[in-house]
Amino acid sequence: MDGFVNFIQGFLDLGATVILPVAIFILGLVFGQKPGKAFRSGLTIGIAFVGIFLVVDLLVNNLGPAAQGMVDRLGVELNVIDVGWPASSSIAWASVVAAFIIPLGLAVNVIMLVTKTTKTMNVDIWNFWHYTFTAAMVYVLSGNIFISLLSAILFQVVCLKVADWTAPMMSKFYDLPGVSIATGSTISYAPGIFLVKGLQKIPKVKDWNADPESIERRFGILGESMFIGLVLGATIGALAGYSVGEIVEIGIAMAAVMVLMPRMVKILMEGLLPVSESAREWLNKRFGDREIYIGLDAAVALGHPAVISTALILVPITVAMAVLLPGNALLPFGDLATIPFIVAFIVGAARGNIVHSVIVGTVMIAISLYIATDMAPLFTTMAQDASFNMPADSAMISSIDQGGNIVNWIIVRFFGLFY
Repeated sequence: MDGFVNFIQGFLDLGATVILPVAIFILGLVFGQKPGKAFRSGLTIGIAFVGIFLVVDLLVNNLGPAAQGMVDRLGVELNVIDVGWPASSSIAWASVVAAFIIPLGLAVNVIMLVTKTTKTMNVDIWNFWHYTFTAAMVYVLSGNIFISLLSAILFQVVCLKVADWTAPMMSKFYDLPGVSIATGSTISYAPGIFLVKGLQKIPKVKDWNADPESIERRFGILGESMFIGLVLGATIGALAGYSVGEIVEIGIAMAAVMVLMPRMVKILMEGLLPVSESAREWLNKRFGDREIYIGLDAAVALGHPAVISTALILVPITVAMAVLLPGNALLPFGDLATIPFIVAFIVGAARGNIVHSVIVGTVMIAISLYIATDMAPLFTTMAQDASFNMPADSAMISSIDQGGNIVNWIIVRFFGLFY
C-alpha cells in the first residue's frame, strides 16, 4: 500500500503541466484523433498551463508577502493559521484513503458520463485532492474507509453537477466553449451565483455597474486592464506598508498578470478545441447528439480582468473581516492568493460587474472564515495524523480553501452526526 501511495504521490508531483498534456493526448487518441494531432493538442495545452502557472506564481509571489505585510501592520492575534492549499493538499494526500481516490474518481466520472448524469469529462486530475481531503477528514471522524470513500464520491458528484450547471456561463462570459470547471474550491462559491442574481434585482443597486469594459469606456487608456492592475497592486503595496519602490514593483507585477493571463488562456483554447470537437463527434456517433464538456482547472477563468480585479480588492477586505468578525479565529494568509480561483463563478454570474462581485465575494468569504474556524480542530487533528510540521505559535490550523469549503463542511458534518 505504501508503495502504491508513493507512486500516486510521485505522479501528482509531476503537476498539471505534465498530467494534463498526457491526459489530453490519451483522450485525443481515444476519440479518434491521429497521434500527431493528439500530441500537438496535448503539448499546446501543456505549454499554455506552463504559462498560466508562471503568471499565477507571479500573482502569488507578490500577493502573499503583501498580505502578510497587511496582517503584520494590523497586529492581528488569532489562534488558527490559514496554511493555504499547498499544505492542505499535502495533508490530504498523506491520508490512508488517498491511494483509492484517483482510480475511484475516474471510475465515477466514466459511470456518470455513460449514464448521462454528467456532461463533464474532468481531466483536472490534480484537483482530485479536494475529494481526498473530504475523505481524509471523514476518516478522522469515523475510522471507516468505506464511509470515507463515499464522502469523496459525494463531493465529486456535487463538483461535476455544478460544473455542468455553470458550463454555459464559461462559454458565454469567459469565451471558453466546451469547458467546465469542477475545481473543489471554486464550486464551493457557486451559491454566490444566487446572491448575485438577488443583488441585481435590488433597485439602484442593480445599476452599480463597474465592469472592465465600462471602466475603459469612461476612463479611456487609464481604464484598461493593465492600469487597473497597476492601481490595485500599488494600493495593496501601500496598505502593506511597502516602500515607494516596492509599491511600484507590485503594481507592475499585477499589471503584468492582467495582460499575460488572457494570452495564456488563448493558447490553452488553441490546444483544447480540437480535442473537444473530436470528443463531441465521437460521443454523438455512439450516444446521439449530446453535449460534452472538458473539465479544467479554475485557472482558465483567471484570464478575465474582472476576476483579478475583484480578487485584489477582496484581499484587504478579507484581512479586515478576520479582525472585525466576532467569533472568527482564522488568521488569513496562505489562501489569500487563492481568492481569484474561488470568485470565478461569482464574477461570471455578475457578468464582470466588479462592484457586485466584491459585495457577494465579501459575504461568501465571511462564511468561509466561520466554516474554517469551525473545522479547525478536525483539520488540526488530520494534520497531526499526517505528521504535518505545525507552524510555531499556533494552536490550530485551517484554510480558506478547503477548510472553509461549504460543500466539504456539509458532507463532513453530515457524517459526523453518526460518529
